[in-house]
Amino acid sequence: MKLTFPHMGDFWVVLRAVLDELGLDTVVPPPSSKRTVTLGTRYAPETACFPLKLCLGNMLEAIDMGADAVLMAGGSGPCRFGYYAQVEKQALWDLGKRVDFHLLEPPQTHPGELLASLRALLGRRYSRVPRALRIGWEKALACDEVLRQSLPLRAHEDLPGVTSHLYSKAIRAVDEASSTGSIRRAVNAFTEEAAAHARPQAGGRALRIGLIGEIFMIMDRFASAGIEEKLGRLGAIVDRKMTITGWVRTHLFPWPWKRVPVPDPVKSARPYLNHFVGGDGVESVGHTVLGAKERLDGMVHLLPFTCMPEIVAKSILPQVTQDLGIPVLSLSLDEHTGEAGLMTRLEAFVDLLGARKEATSR
Repeated sequence: MKLTFPHMGDFWVVLRAVLDELGLDTVVPPPSSKRTVTLGTRYAPETACFPLKLCLGNMLEAIDMGADAVLMAGGSGPCRFGYYAQVEKQALWDLGKRVDFHLLEPPQTHPGELLASLRALLGRRYSRVPRALRIGWEKALACDEVLRQSLPLRAHEDLPGVTSHLYSKAIRAVDEASSTGSIRRAVNAFTEEAAAHARPQAGGRALRIGLIGEIFMIMDRFASAGIEEKLGRLGAIVDRKMTITGWVRTHLFPWPWKRVPVPDPVKSARPYLNHFVGGDGVESVGHTVLGAKERLDGMVHLLPFTCMPEIVAKSILPQVTQDLGIPVLSLSLDEHTGEAGLMTRLEAFVDLLGARKEATSR
């Protein structure tokens, strides 16, 4: 069995580490590209959201590389993510690609189905699970730490694009690391190289812009059209509200983290949205409320075109702006998004935030 999975930003690093430690043969699809989009949109339902099309494109590229099985997460609630695996499996089977699907359902809602899938996937490899999870967690922490350091650096880099270059180099080093020591050395090497390219900040404080929305669009740089790099080039420090470890703590293993005193976006959203609408809709509202309390200058809200949970959030965010005074720019993205139009909207939003900041500081 050669197992593949969607790329989804840097999450592939963690998945490959865990699966390799379990002794499973993996095929990592290439980073998402225009070819990925072309394949996904050709064979996915026309009205499917952008992440589904990218995931399907990833699978088709990996199958061309020899994969014969797919690992996919499941979901529950109003979000269509819960149907992704069924739609993708049918699309692949219609193309004559009879790959096996291993579906990992959420532990909170479908524990029995999750355990059955894990038994089928693991076989007799249970003794390898603790080390696999430990290495995977270390790599998740490392990827998040590289991200945390890169976001402010982009606003003050001495050479255009150097942060993205160092970031990609560090992620490759984390992927190739085989022990906790080598993982930490990869992060330390990035820290040292990044410090050498940090330009002293001139003038007032840089704009701080929160990035919220649907998790795939936030975490996958291709899906988001490189919005972190774009905002960094405009001199803004991005405060990204979703990370690999944050997702794991919230959705996979929430119990050990219940007593950790961190702001809860679900509780913060309750004055505006007090029930589950699927996906990350509630979190988008809650993180905007928290962003106002943290005195962020503004929020950029990313959503896939036709995403139901984020459409609900988008309809509520203007009221949050009115009440708390935090500007929000909602961007609906899909395979038709134009680079020039997106950049124009971001430039206008950053200019607006800069003028607002200057006016309030007088």
